Amino acid sequence: MAVSAAAAPAAEPLPRSIFKKFLVMLCSLLMSLYVFYCLADRCQTLPGPIIAAGAASEEEEGGGGGGYLGGSAELPPWQAAAARRKRLLQRLKQRRRRQEAAPGEEVPAGGGGSRAGGSGGGGGSAAGTPGTLTLLLGEGTKRLPQAIIIGVKKGGTRALLEFLRVHPDVRAVGAEPHFFDRNYERGLAWYRDLMPRTLEGQITMEKTPSYFVTKEAPARISSMSKGTKLIVVVRDPVTRAISDYTQTLSKKPDIPTFESLTFKNRTTGLIDTSWSAIQIGIYAKHLENWLLYFPIGQILFVSGERLISDPAGELGRVQDFLGLKRIITDKHFYFNKTKGFPCLKKAEGSSKPHCLGKTKGRTHPDIDQEVVQRLRDFYRPFNMKFYQMTGQDFGWD
Repeated sequence: MAVSAAAAPAAEPLPRSIFKKFLVMLCSLLMSLYVFYCLADRCQTLPGPIIAAGAASEEEEGGGGGGYLGGSAELPPWQAAAARRKRLLQRLKQRRRRQEAAPGEEVPAGGGGSRAGGSGGGGGSAAGTPGTLTLLLGEGTKRLPQAIIIGVKKGGTRALLEFLRVHPDVRAVGAEPHFFDRNYERGLAWYRDLMPRTLEGQITMEKTPSYFVTKEAPARISSMSKGTKLIVVVRDPVTRAISDYTQTLSKKPDIPTFESLTFKNRTTGLIDTSWSAIQIGIYAKHLENWLLYFPIGQILFVSGERLISDPAGELGRVQDFLGLKRIITDKHFYFNKTKGFPCLKKAEGSSKPHCLGKTKGRTHPDIDQEVVQRLRDFYRPFNMKFYQMTGQDFGWD
């Protein structure tokens, strides 16, 4: 009996050891759940470390006081956390807009902001911080485009898209998707997957200039969404044709001369409208097809000439048409005399301004002025009809 009485206390460390291990495992499990819910944007009771770290500079910039992003001690913990997160997202968006709206100005506490989708230099761009936070919080959705630049080739569509991408509420796919003319059989899911992620209030855009002259494109876009806003950049059809030829010539130096391609028979002066460089410029003919599916008020016609002479003015019209605040203004541009068109001013931290590539602004070959005049005579009635249809006089005649 004495031996058994003495053995009883020796068994006590075993359950304590198991209990300690159980507590350690329980704490590890709870910590794992906490991290999981924070990353899933469901943590509402404590300020998450990812959010707090990402917003330190915003607190300094905004003059916030407290170590937890300005949370109020008077609110219940879950309400204070939700309010802090909302304020943080608002501050990040405001900071991004400030940096993108004034790319040439000094960027406070955080370094070099480049515009969205641009080629600006420097680390820690304005787009980088919200983008990372958005990804961590699972925000942003790929949407079908609400606006499409549908034409025209060699009219200035790339310049317009690049200028628009300065706006913080515009997100656009860089490459031309060619969905409604070449890849329609791939389906809308494939098309949507090409689009960039956007937040609430942002517009998804794309540009494919060949849509304007594709017979099936209007019906297909209308089938996707009857409310899609359409933008057409138009240019003097004679100048546009020469620019089109110049681009082809740079790729195929052995093609016939512009003059020989222009006419079916130069002696009779009969214009060859089957040549795409000529056919694209008959704007009135193509527009008739689009008006079968979209009202004229849902299509904005941008002057390619004014996009060069007054980029801020044309961008103002585009921003109004898209329902955007006028953020892109004169201060974003300078005129490049070598290229002959405007460029975006350099972003903070970048050694060079942002201009379109070397394929833009090519020198046109000398064209026989008699041929140029015959083309002007050919296009004149089509231009007059186009002016009447759009209610705009583009001054090409």
